[in-house]
Formats: sequence, C-alpha cells, structure tokens
Amino acid sequence: MFSLSQEEHCAPSIDLVKYGELVVLGYNGSLPNGDRGRRKSRFALYKRIKPNGVSPSTVHVLNTPQATKAVSCKGQHSISYTLSRNHTVVVEYSHDKDTDMFQIGRSTESPIDFVVTDTIAGGQEGEETLITQSTISRFACRIVCERTPPYTARIYAAGFDTSKNIFLGEKAAKWKNPDGHMDGLTTNGVLVMHPKGGFTEESKPGVWREISVCGDVYTLRETRSAQTPGKLVENESNILQDGSLVDLCGATLLWRTAEGLFHTPTQKHLEALRQEINAARPQCPVGLNTLAFPSMHRSRALSSLEDKQPWVYLACGHVHGYHNWGHRSEQEANTERECPMCRVVGPYVPLWLGCEPAFYVDTGAPTYAFVPCGHVCSEKSVKYWSEIPLPHGTHAFHAACPFCATQLGPTQGYSKLIFQGPVD
Repeated sequence: MFSLSQEEHCAPSIDLVKYGELVVLGYNGSLPNGDRGRRKSRFALYKRIKPNGVSPSTVHVLNTPQATKAVSCKGQHSISYTLSRNHTVVVEYSHDKDTDMFQIGRSTESPIDFVVTDTIAGGQEGEETLITQSTISRFACRIVCERTPPYTARIYAAGFDTSKNIFLGEKAAKWKNPDGHMDGLTTNGVLVMHPKGGFTEESKPGVWREISVCGDVYTLRETRSAQTPGKLVENESNILQDGSLVDLCGATLLWRTAEGLFHTPTQKHLEALRQEINAARPQCPVGLNTLAFPSMHRSRALSSLEDKQPWVYLACGHVHGYHNWGHRSEQEANTERECPMCRVVGPYVPLWLGCEPAFYVDTGAPTYAFVPCGHVCSEKSVKYWSEIPLPHGTHAFHAACPFCATQLGPTQGYSKLIFQGPVD
C-alpha cells in the first residue's frame, strides 16, 4: 500500500475516505524503475478536501471560430463539439459540490491526477522501453465520485485539458442524442468491462463496451478508431464496480472499490504465503537441492535469478532447480526442454511470485503459474484471469498475465505446480 504522502490531494488523515484504487495491468506491484509521483502502477482515489466535480449547465450553439474561442476562454470547464468550420456546440460545465473528479491520461500536465503510459508485455528488466508513438490519449478519461455514501464512481471518456476544455474536432465521432444533448467518442476510445458477479472467485467476464464523453454505454465500433459509433446500450451504465476493467488503448486499468480491497490479500499475507512455501523446503527432484522463492522485492523487480530459484516445466508443472540438460532446441535455450520426471517436452521458465494483491480474487496459496511467463498466484486467480479477454492493439483481444501483460498460451494458459518435499 502507498503512504498517504504519495497520493495527490488527499483528505486530512482524521477523516480519510477512499473511493477506490486504479491498478495498471502488467506490473507486479510497482513500475520497473519504481513509482514516481503521479506515474505509478496503482493510484488511490481519496475524498478531496474541497470538491472539484463539474456538471453540464449552459449550451451554446456558435457559428464563428471567434465566438467558440471566446466561450472556451471564459475559465469554465467546457466541451466543444465541432460540427463544421462554422458550426460548433459548446457545453459549459459548472462546479458540482457533490462530486470529486479525477483525470487519467498520458499527459504530465497538472490536470492529470494519474499519469499512464503504454504497457510493454513481458515487463521491463530495469529500463523502461521508450514508446515511439503512444496510442493512449493525453487526456484519456475522467472518473467522477459522489462524495456521500455509497460513493458511486462513474467513468467518462476524455479529460479536461489545462484550459479546462475538451475539444472534439470535425473528424471525431460525435452526434446529437434524441433528447437534444451532444455526445461523442475519443479517437481510440475508452473501453470498459464489468465482470459478472463482481471480483470474486465465482466471477465471470462481462462484455466489453465503449464509454462516451457524456458517460453513455455503447457497443464497440467496427474498429477502434472508426468514426461511426456502436449502438447505445440502454440497460447498462458507466458506474464502476469492483473488478471493472478500463482500457485506454495501450494500458488497461483494474478498478478496485475500497470495500473490495478489504477482502483482498495484503502484502503481509502474500509474504506469509511465500515464507510458508519456503519453510516446507521444496526440493529439486533431480539435484535434491532446496528451492526458495525470492523476496517480494526481487520478484517485483524481476532481478537476476538466484541459486535457489524454482524453475518449472510448464507443460507438466514439475518444479525443479535450474539445470542445463534436456534441450530439444538449439536455437532457443528453454523453449523445448524435456522434463526428467515425466519426459514431457515444453517451455522451462523461472517462477516469480505475483506481488500485486489487487489482482488476486481470493487469499489462496500460490500453487499455479501462468503460461508462458511463470508468474505464480492462487488457483482461482489464475483461472479468473485466463478467461478475461483483454484488448490488444486496435482490434484484437486475448487473455494475459495481469502481473506482466504477457499473452497467455492459446491452448494452455496456466499450469498447476508440482513441488517435491524434502527427502529427509
């Protein structure tokens, strides 16, 4: 968990209300180079000292660029819908004392509370890979939380920039609804998936939808950036629930409610499970040397392998220490290795503990590993994530390890670990 000093705009500690947390998929408890300021792997949303929410008020229909600029420069929040060069609808937003607003995006400018950059599948070892052309919007989305119980959180596409404006240009998907209010979509869209049954062991994946600038729910467009919107889904809402996933086309965020986090294992619990496994002194069935999972810190950093590091044959699940025999491929050292216990051939990888508690759906022992990355967590957590289709690129979906964003195997997404206890 983060100390309160790390969070932006926190309420005083005497009356701290947490709305929830956003956790970026693909990171094992922290960013590769550590969390820094507003750029980190998870962001807690706390009730602000002063409300900063806004709600739509006055609508202006303008016919000249000068008039549009005049309205946009009034210092109020506004959304501009450019229909043609000489036809713009500007919706002004006024202060809402009953809500708090939090903004997420790639920009490091002050209106952004949580800075998110593209996630690189597989995690980075020490150095963050530079993205030449990001697909995440600078002002991607905003979350508005009610300041009174039950502290409902709603998500909207697009965020207000430093001028307190959102601009939807001529090429952006936009329209007038039957009730007369304007709405639109951002270039690559904000997708949301609410799991069926919340975020528990029994949960099942829901359907991916797109959220509009005004918070309505639509079916997905034909392609991610198509100008024609999907169909309005009237019986669904933009209210986030425990386990909701938010995709920004380059990074996927998991929303955990404050209540949901109470039922999530803590770092201390995960450390106790690690020590419990190590205390059982699992052994390499061939070398007979004792194995031990590295510390949580080393697991988060994917640092250099340790002598006692457990390795696994993913095709069968037999856990060994590292050894250098059984190669079936000369090109790639560990992709085709024969297990000395059962002779099954498959990938041979080191095991790393999943250290981000928010990704666990239960508090079970870490006895399963994702395939092909080797991140270890509970059986129910592994099976949950292996069924979740996550957006990939601009049109594909596939299941991935939540701890490193590696795409799971098409036929085998996880493997049950088989440890051998000490002989003595």
